[in-house]
Amino acid sequence: MRDYKESEAVMKKTSKIPVPKFTSEDEEREFWATADSTRYIDWNKAKRSIFPDLKPTVRSISLRLPELLIANVKVLANKRDIPYQTLLKSFLAERVEKEMRSIQEQGAPGKRKTGRVLGAGRR
Repeated sequence: MRDYKESEAVMKKTSKIPVPKFTSEDEEREFWATADSTRYIDWNKAKRSIFPDLKPTVRSISLRLPELLIANVKVLANKRDIPYQTLLKSFLAERVEKEMRSIQEQGAPGKRKTGRVLGAGRR
């Protein structure tokens, strides 16, 4: 008779469900949004992948900013020896990450502590 750990290991190997075939990325995205991946994939066998040439999708936007703000950002960027647009992206990314963490901690999607909806800037 096999010991318990060996039996458990055999069950784990054989109890994985085959990943279904999908007709579109949307269908696959919807599936994985609710599925427990551990029923389909043995994560203990997973290997880390590196995609050195993968670049995030970016979009150009037009943004009106006060001249003084732009001048100040340029001064800060110059002190750090980086382009000012790069510094702006960094500042924006840091703040958005902070706001998203705040939302998750509050458990109220789309709301700030003030009750305003994110993205609904002052007009």
